[in-house]
Amino acid sequence: MLIGASMFFTDYSMSPAALARAMEERGFESVWAPEHSHIPLTRKSQWGGGGELPKRYYDAMDPFVTLTAAAAATTTLKIGTGVCLVNQRDPIQTAKLVASIDQLSAGRFLFGIGVGWNEDEMNNHGTDFATRAKLTRERIEAMKEIWTKSKAEYHGEFVNFDPMMAWPKPVQKPYPPVIMGGAYPQGARRALRYGNGWIPIAGRAGLDMADVMGKFRQMAAEMERDPAEVPISLFGATEDVDTLKRNRDLGVVRTTVSLDSEGPDKILPILDRWAAIIRQLAG
Repeated sequence: MLIGASMFFTDYSMSPAALARAMEERGFESVWAPEHSHIPLTRKSQWGGGGELPKRYYDAMDPFVTLTAAAAATTTLKIGTGVCLVNQRDPIQTAKLVASIDQLSAGRFLFGIGVGWNEDEMNNHGTDFATRAKLTRERIEAMKEIWTKSKAEYHGEFVNFDPMMAWPKPVQKPYPPVIMGGAYPQGARRALRYGNGWIPIAGRAGLDMADVMGKFRQMAAEMERDPAEVPISLFGATEDVDTLKRNRDLGVVRTTVSLDSEGPDKILPILDRWAAIIRQLAG
């Protein structure tokens, strides 16, 4: 099982370069950066974690900037958005960002995406909450055209452009894996429809992972997708080796621990404990 870690990088957290170096030294596979452009003071929709929204959500840096710093400080560690709010970003510019960071990281980028939960945040970007999922799909489809064709065009309900040229193209072919966030069944269905992976969050899926995996494979068969082409990365991991092994045996290929936005004095001991877990899983 691959082990990653995610952090809301802020001006008071461990820096992305320092965290990435520490993770690579300890055998982690990937580092992930979430995103929120801002947090409106109104709240039409609830945060899935329950309770008050943590301060780090308000303070998060741009994931493409922080992950570029992480990539520059490492050689093998993969870098991923966990997740990028595509329906709040221009697809042409985002396609260039993805291709650029994949080039600068020598093909180490993982494009984790989501449809988002914060209605007020989306509204500020001109995104209709009710149609955010379809907008996300169209923007991903349009980006795939840009990444794979020298003269790309796309004509949808929300995204529309005539033939155009845009470089660079990604190092990874045909493009970096598009890994869809979200719970079962909606997130799983979207991942199978147009993704290259699925990211449910432990404790929020609403189902036991054994049950989720069975339902996911059944859904994949119904949608004529090979589940091996849509591997599962489980976010929100705990330091429980038995649970990790159980999820690995069920077919989860990657698990990711969520780190608080803290400095090295708080984070490095956590990474050291996970380094021991990584060795146990490898053994």
